[in-house]
Amino acid sequence: MAEQSELNRLFWQSRRGMLELDVLLVPFVKEVYPGLDEEDQRRYRKLLSCEDQDMFGWFMQREEPEDEDLRRMVRMILDRVQPK
Repeated sequence: MAEQSELNRLFWQSRRGMLELDVLLVPFVKEVYPGLDEEDQRRYRKLLSCEDQDMFGWFMQREEPEDEDLRRMVRMILDRVQPK
C-alpha cells in the first residue's frame, strides 16, 4: 500500500497542466494507484517521468509507447475510462 506522502507527491506529479492528461491521470492516481501491486506502481511512476507530448499521443491513441511497461500502464488507464 502506498504511503500518504507518496500519494500526495504522485497526485501533484499527475497534474500535468494539460486537461487531456489531468482528467486521466489525477483520478487514476487517487482511485486506482493505491490498490496496484508494486510492479504496476513502479510502471506508473515510470510513466510520470515521460514527456507530456509523448503521453498525449499515447492517450489519444495516435501512437503507442515502445516500452512494454509504459504500454501496459497506458492501456490500463485507457481501459478504465473507455466504454467496453
